[in-house]
Amino acid sequence: MIKSIPKWIRASGPPVGTFLALLVVWEAVVRVTGIQRFVLPSPLQILEAAWKQRAALVDATCITAMEALSALTASVIVGSAVACVFSQSKPVRASLFPYAIFLQTVPIVAIAPLIVIWFNAGFHSVVLVSFIISVFPIISNMTAGLMAVDQGLIDLFQLNRASRWQVLWKLRLPNSVPHLVTGVKTSSGAAVIGAIVGEFFAGQSLGDSGLGYHIQSAVPLLQTDLLFATVFASTFLGVTIFGSVSLIGSWILARRFD
Repeated sequence: MIKSIPKWIRASGPPVGTFLALLVVWEAVVRVTGIQRFVLPSPLQILEAAWKQRAALVDATCITAMEALSALTASVIVGSAVACVFSQSKPVRASLFPYAIFLQTVPIVAIAPLIVIWFNAGFHSVVLVSFIISVFPIISNMTAGLMAVDQGLIDLFQLNRASRWQVLWKLRLPNSVPHLVTGVKTSSGAAVIGAIVGEFFAGQSLGDSGLGYHIQSAVPLLQTDLLFATVFASTFLGVTIFGSVSLIGSWILARRFD
């Protein structure tokens, strides 16, 4: 009987059931204790706030999605190009890779105000903040994939007088595909986080504001129910982008190893 249930339902059933149970407990605790709405709203109050602001939340989610996807696309293009350069020259890799690590370790909240000063607030600045956060996993994983080639295969290519470009295009790049997919999965979540963080600092001048701006605006007004609704919308966006990237990556890997 259980085997007849689709695999995706069996996989998603336990976490979904746990989440629904937590919502029931949450609702019961708020009702029994009488906690004020501005301190901890109940799930039904959050749903009510989300419904009242549904148009604004949908627009904000779309804006943040465009920022995150733009940054992710730029990360894949730039990160892959940088990784290809790193794979071709050990001195270049040794000289510049630490600066790629710098992008991952520097606090983005310290860089975001500088980006606003240099480039002004707006869509492009939010995308740049998100790009800074999401590009390193692409560079790191892609470089590892390009370098993790069997030396015997490299010797075989060289024995047949293959050029550096042929080795890169026909050997190193195909070998790096699984690593690139892993990097893009990691960067997909980072891109959403980066877009929301970027909106805290650089999203004020947007004609329509993203989720980060709505989160920031709800705090001083003590609109905790709307704050929770926006956080849930952000989570939904992150899961959606990650799931989409995972499906595309699985399809690419299936085609590659078919």
